Amino acid sequence: MITGRADCGLQYAVRRSGNAVGYCSLTIKCGTRDEEGFHSGIAHFTEHTIFKGTAHKSARVINSYLDRLGGELNAFTTKEEIVLHATVLKEDLSKAASLLLELATCPVFPEEEVEIERGVVIEEISSSKDAPADDIYDQFEGELFEGHPLGRSILGTAGSVRKISCKELAKFVREHFTPENMVLAVVADIPEKKMETSVLRLAGKVFDGSASESVPREIRPVGRIPVFHKRIDKKNHEVNAVIGSTAPSLFDGQDRIATVLLNNIIGGPASNSLLNDLLREKNGWVYGVESSYSQYTEAGILAISLGCDRCNLDKCLDAVGKVVSRMKETPLSDSTLKAAKKQLLGQLAISSDNGETQCLSMGKSMLTFGRIWSDEENVAAIESVTAGKVQELACRIFMQDKVSSLVFL
Repeated sequence: MITGRADCGLQYAVRRSGNAVGYCSLTIKCGTRDEEGFHSGIAHFTEHTIFKGTAHKSARVINSYLDRLGGELNAFTTKEEIVLHATVLKEDLSKAASLLLELATCPVFPEEEVEIERGVVIEEISSSKDAPADDIYDQFEGELFEGHPLGRSILGTAGSVRKISCKELAKFVREHFTPENMVLAVVADIPEKKMETSVLRLAGKVFDGSASESVPREIRPVGRIPVFHKRIDKKNHEVNAVIGSTAPSLFDGQDRIATVLLNNIIGGPASNSLLNDLLREKNGWVYGVESSYSQYTEAGILAISLGCDRCNLDKCLDAVGKVVSRMKETPLSDSTLKAAKKQLLGQLAISSDNGETQCLSMGKSMLTFGRIWSDEENVAAIESVTAGKVQELACRIFMQDKVSSLVFL
């Protein structure tokens, strides 16, 4: 792998893979948290509307540009980034990378096209309310980070999206879509030095060669986190619940790694997680249960989410409490810790074997840390986690007067 920074400030990471498919991503340090002074939801709306035309291509041309090559073009918005990414045959990779940079650097936001997309986004906002499992987590996160930029809704509201003008979209891009806020990541079966040369040539062509000024991100301590226990009658067939608290941030080093392991054990993606085994496999009380660990600049969230029938809610909440208490009161045995580490390492290895996942991860890591950890470093970090550290994190995160809950009835 080769990483670096072009003269214009654009960071890059290139890595050779072993198949005919190539992947590229443009990760931009500009998410929902950066909407101060703009209407809520503008980051997500920008992600949608930059595909509606550039100084060189119409929306129709953009939509078919990679399709006719058998490729795919996509994007997503998070609290802290907007990510554009493409999958193509390796011989078409330069076209894909060029398109991503074109979309980010010279969108024109045609009035007619923006109005059409406004309707699409407002419909997406309405549809999200029909997915209680997603809606409840978004509301939980908003409550937990109330008053902080991380508490802002990614989608915004229908009312706020209606107020976003083409002029405001252009201003948002101008202030945040600067080369020093971007990382171009490429994964393909091409010699790495050749990919690096192509990236540097492309950066020099798109930008004028010198770094530009961008609006700095406001880093604000999360302060005192509110504790809440709310039940909202949604009159849904399924009852949904989220229980959780703040957790280590992206920059909390070993605590972050230990929390990843803790999350995996409690309710991670595997069917042998403690919560899935107890609530679903043994008792059949839930349609689904999981825990998730979201990591941000100033803080993270570890949250347990479940969906069940009304008659099973109290039993489920009691069972969650018992699983959490077990992690707080009893350190993991050597064999359990060893098995948990092996499982996590296996999951990471399988995930990194996916070129798209690897490409997106490279962009995120470069943008956040300015570097990418090697496989050996990741293994060493996981292997160094002790049972005592996992127990310490469980006690800290699930401290009784710190945990909040939200239930949709």
